[in-house]
Amino acid sequence: MNNFKDGEVRCERGDTVLCEGDHARSLYTVLEGVLIRYLSLEDGRRQIVNFMFPGDLVGLQGAFDEPASHTVEALIPARLCVFPRADFTSLIKEHPRLGYDITWLAAKEETELEGHIVSLGQRSAKERVVYLATWLLDRALATGVADEGNTLSIPVTQSQIADMLGLSLVHTNRTIRALDREGLVEWSARELCVPDLEKASDYSGFDRSGRSTRPYI
Repeated sequence: MNNFKDGEVRCERGDTVLCEGDHARSLYTVLEGVLIRYLSLEDGRRQIVNFMFPGDLVGLQGAFDEPASHTVEALIPARLCVFPRADFTSLIKEHPRLGYDITWLAAKEETELEGHIVSLGQRSAKERVVYLATWLLDRALATGVADEGNTLSIPVTQSQIADMLGLSLVHTNRTIRALDREGLVEWSARELCVPDLEKASDYSGFDRSGRSTRPYI
């Protein structure tokens, strides 16, 4: 992989790594930081579909020979490993196990997206926010981004939460304040805390038992 990689790149908060509609020449592995993946509508609205943590592959979520269907943006300063996209086929041919690992990563994200889709279609506003908070903290703990106090220092705005959960900004604000009063989720402009992960998981229907060792490319 060291022979195959094409260097590293650093991104600041708000930098675009992959732009919707572009033909990307590279794939990336997140080494540090957190990114968001979203799709835009013609009128400027957007749907955040996922957050990306260390170990995730950026650019894997679309056909290799087609324009990107989404945009990826750095949520906090990030460091990425760069791979030339055109050479990936020959690399997998030489290392079949790598192809399995890439398939595993794609399948894992598909599973995570299923949970987010259920939130959009079936969960109440409070359940949606608790599910997202629990999922974010679980991923952050698993990748070393959060500390052991169940606290994640990350500047997720209420507007971004609304864009992820299909809620209005006003409804998002009211929901977060209600959850704070109930002690389920404490979500400020720069920090997320879930005091009791087990309680929050039970409330939102988030399954924390599915953790497994992720391949790191």
